Amino acid sequence: MTPKRLKKNLDQFRGELTELLEGEIPRNAEDEIFRDMLFNIAQLREEKLDTLEIRLLNTAFKELRYAMKIFKPYRLIPKAAVFGSARTPAEHPNFKFAAAFGKKLAKKGWMIITGGASGIMEAAMVGAGAQNSFGLNILLPFEQDANPVIKGNSKLVYFKYFFTRKLMFLKESEATVLFPGGFGTFDEGFESFTLVQTGKAKPRPLALIDTPGSVYWSSLLELLKKNMEEEGLVSPGDLTLMRHFQNADAAVEELTGFYRNYHSSRFLKDNYLVHLKKPLEAPALARINRDFKDIVTEGGFERLEDLSEDDNKDVSLERLVFHFNRSSYSRLRQLIDTLNTF
Repeated sequence: MTPKRLKKNLDQFRGELTELLEGEIPRNAEDEIFRDMLFNIAQLREEKLDTLEIRLLNTAFKELRYAMKIFKPYRLIPKAAVFGSARTPAEHPNFKFAAAFGKKLAKKGWMIITGGASGIMEAAMVGAGAQNSFGLNILLPFEQDANPVIKGNSKLVYFKYFFTRKLMFLKESEATVLFPGGFGTFDEGFESFTLVQTGKAKPRPLALIDTPGSVYWSSLLELLKKNMEEEGLVSPGDLTLMRHFQNADAAVEELTGFYRNYHSSRFLKDNYLVHLKKPLEAPALARINRDFKDIVTEGGFERLEDLSEDDNKDVSLERLVFHFNRSSYSRLRQLIDTLNTF
């Protein structure tokens, strides 16, 4: 950008900021958010943070802004965050299995998001193809160079911080998939699991995948059941949020089937709102009220007729509301499974 054009852009930006900050009433909700962001930036001088802290905030903001820009054109395409070891060689069965999974998922119209490095990440991208892949690469002194599939691609994003990278993995995906891996795989996978299990993330498929005959995930699940569930360290049913597969087709069905009828969900004031792709007939609604009354604190499951408070204005969607107890997230997953059978 030329100095003259840069000055023109800066002058225009200053004018917009002045208008935004001096305006008595924000024009819309976005204006209010921008004003709040600018206020917080101005507060940084009052907080007297040191240079390293200011740099951290600035870098995190830039990483998130840029990543959101890259993902924005693809928001309507479902994506799976795929994790696994960067050390898995190309001749390993797990590599070939991950490639087969990526290919099958892409054929269903999905894209994948990986760390963009070698091993399982590369394998999934080999299967899905560069056109269906995003790479969220972390800057490390070893092991994390971008693989040949995604290197040089506009959908490859570099991050300095793990926490901004983790946020984008979760924000931009509709499912979490774990192949055998090391500490990084467990870190990413169990964070997704914890956020779903506590309701801090929307419901999603959490798939554990390994090759037929492998005991990698089955031994872990056995350990978690014995040492956590049976000891009362997690709620009964929590482990059902993670589902184990040794068949690529079954794993793909787990992801795509989750959204067969279920579209999305969120809290709406005191209610929990579920969007469905198909109308819910009276017998189905009666069944839901009968079989899932244990997760409702008062009243029952009802259709939402007034769309004025729903951010999603798609009139083709069915809307189901209820007073959720805010704790039974394994039962919420079972509710979604049932809704997907209608």
